Amino acid sequence: MGDPALSRRGFLAASAAAGLGMTALTACGGDSDGGSSGTTTIEWWNISTTEPTKGVWAALARKFEAQNPKVKIKIVQLENDGYKSKMTALTSSGKLPDIFHTWGGGVLKQQVDAGLVEDLTDSTKPWGDSLLPVAREPYLIDDQVYGIPFDIGMIGFWYNKALFEKAGISAPPTTWTGFLDAVRKLKSAEVTPLALAGKEKWPGMYYWAYLAMRTAGADALQKAYDAKDFTGAPFVEAGEHLDELVGLQPFQKGYLGAAYSTPTGQAATVGNGKAAMELMGQWAPVVQADAGKGLGKDLGFFPFPAVEGGKGALTEVFGGGGGHAVRRGAPQAAVDFLKFFASEATDLELVKKTGVLPVVPAAESAIADPNIKAVQEQLKKATGFQLYLDQAYAPAVGQEVNDSVAALIAGSKSPEQVAQSITRTAKEEQ
Repeated sequence: MGDPALSRRGFLAASAAAGLGMTALTACGGDSDGGSSGTTTIEWWNISTTEPTKGVWAALARKFEAQNPKVKIKIVQLENDGYKSKMTALTSSGKLPDIFHTWGGGVLKQQVDAGLVEDLTDSTKPWGDSLLPVAREPYLIDDQVYGIPFDIGMIGFWYNKALFEKAGISAPPTTWTGFLDAVRKLKSAEVTPLALAGKEKWPGMYYWAYLAMRTAGADALQKAYDAKDFTGAPFVEAGEHLDELVGLQPFQKGYLGAAYSTPTGQAATVGNGKAAMELMGQWAPVVQADAGKGLGKDLGFFPFPAVEGGKGALTEVFGGGGGHAVRRGAPQAAVDFLKFFASEATDLELVKKTGVLPVVPAAESAIADPNIKAVQEQLKKATGFQLYLDQAYAPAVGQEVNDSVAALIAGSKSPEQVAQSITRTAKEEQ
């Protein structure tokens, strides 16, 4: 999946974005004070910055410490974009945290190719093999295990049933034409149709990625990446469909400067009833309730609509889950913590308290939220699956997808220019 070596230009850009100079890149590895107390400190980087997940994960770390008195877990929590930027810079420096969040795919492969990630194939048998196969897939590279999942899911539309009723929309749309009609009805009812975190770019990418899947089919995005050519008609059409949506002015005021999980961001806008929909993953209800009030029984979920005449199907899904990888040479305690985190007891707690979809089959019975059940049922029916593009592709290509789609939404790039820019970056990765 692309050149495993980061270019100097890409590294310097990432370092600047992360606020990291070359002199600031220090070792993140676990500290063992060896000869003194014999305590091993494991540094764990994750992106769980919202409640209740943040508190639940901290409590799990303390529980592990209680079971392993000679191990300390140092938690570093960063929001999504900041995390990605810092990890890109740290990858270039050759120094990763002991345990770190990963979505798998091309980004993890780049870290593996650089010799920075521990091969977990043997050390996680047999418990790692017992996890759901679809959840494990993004972390398998050349049939070797380089990450352990804790969540699996998909992107779809989360909507406010009360606002749909106000606008006279009797059921969620199943086609793109029907979706645009719903947007128009919501605007006519003086309801903001969609919330978007335009500042963070990755939420906007979801629209283009899904539209590309619906026009070209589930396999087309990976084939285009392998061929380093996104200029085909279906990819341009995806941009045209998104451009048509943007032309309806469906987003909340100030969306281009809005973040995702802040009190005035995308999740809060939906959670406070200020917009009817957002395109987001299975974690959306938890973040809506943390950043805003949450919608309770008014919250519903539906899959991304089909595009009439397209090769894709409604049952082809876009998304992924979260996982953890371990830096090469990390203490055994890091692998022990992954085993603890992937246990049935921990997964049950995560499902009940944070709303994740289970990766341990025995924890499936703990799903109580009807919307989370709806996501799971859609996943079970999936006939195709595409990992997030900014993780499936090499970092530079994934970032270009995010940047170009953001430019299209802002009105500074055409659908053709989006396809050309992504293609150019993909070719530069050779």
